[in-house]
Amino acid sequence: MLETSARLLKLLSLLQVRRDWTGPELAGRLSVDVRTIRRDVDKLRSLGYPVTSLPGATGGYQLGAGAELPPLLLDDDEAVAVAVGLRTAANGTIAGIEETSVRALTKLEQILPSRLRRRVQALGAHTTPLAAGGPTVDPETLTIIAAACRDRQQLRFTYAPTQGEPTKRLVEPQGLVHTGRRWYLVAWDVSKEDWRTFRVDRVTTEPTLAARFPPREPPAESLAEFVSRQVASSVYTYQAVLTIHAPLQAVADRTSPTAASLEPIDDNSCLMRTGAESIDRMMFYLLYLGYDFEVHEPPELAEHVRTLIDRLQNAVRVRE
Repeated sequence: MLETSARLLKLLSLLQVRRDWTGPELAGRLSVDVRTIRRDVDKLRSLGYPVTSLPGATGGYQLGAGAELPPLLLDDDEAVAVAVGLRTAANGTIAGIEETSVRALTKLEQILPSRLRRRVQALGAHTTPLAAGGPTVDPETLTIIAAACRDRQQLRFTYAPTQGEPTKRLVEPQGLVHTGRRWYLVAWDVSKEDWRTFRVDRVTTEPTLAARFPPREPPAESLAEFVSRQVASSVYTYQAVLTIHAPLQAVADRTSPTAASLEPIDDNSCLMRTGAESIDRMMFYLLYLGYDFEVHEPPELAEHVRTLIDRLQNAVRVRE
């Protein structure tokens, strides 16, 4: 009986996380067969939860609006993770959410067991946030975009690029990526017929929902890696491709995902794609890394390296 009750709570939790689930998907997540899922759904309905059935060969389920949800159930690690997330949000990049996060954190701390409350309070008391600065994003905009990604609905919005006039966009949203300082939307641009990365703080109008769309193959296995490649080079005048003679993790520790995109070559080298507004800045950045490197692109950077080598040799040449 206890196992069945725990499974019902997990099933209810899954139905809240995503709008549509097929029977086989739920069965796989809960490690049961489809028949058990049908019986569990019937039990949820008997308890008053409006779970609707979806048509199709494999069948599907959806939690309807108006469901009266059970109390929040979190284990120790989840409760601490939520508290840390709320503290981060209170000093984050989402406009207007700071006060709301503090209120939610206060409520959470009131219901936490004393052992967890002490852990959370100690973390807050001995942590001093360093404001990142820069533009913030509207939480309502993030909510609309996230829901459109989940429900596979097109979005219309006005976008202000780095250069040029704002333009109206119709996109098929794939997902959001947060770098710690910026929020990015990865989406299929319907008019451009290509994948695009949009900075959410440059969405100047509240996005509106449009038609549903069938799922597309994402532009990369990891959206974070895709955004890293896009942001690290595409917005800059000069784009470089180099081999860095150091382990990927060592190079990653000295760079950021929005400054360089890295791919492993072997245990002791990696491929870097990066960009800069000038060759001098790019050269300074590469020397700062402190590792040997080979220039593949652009030719201007290779020529600059040769000039710099001659200049440095002249600086230390012993005159007879």
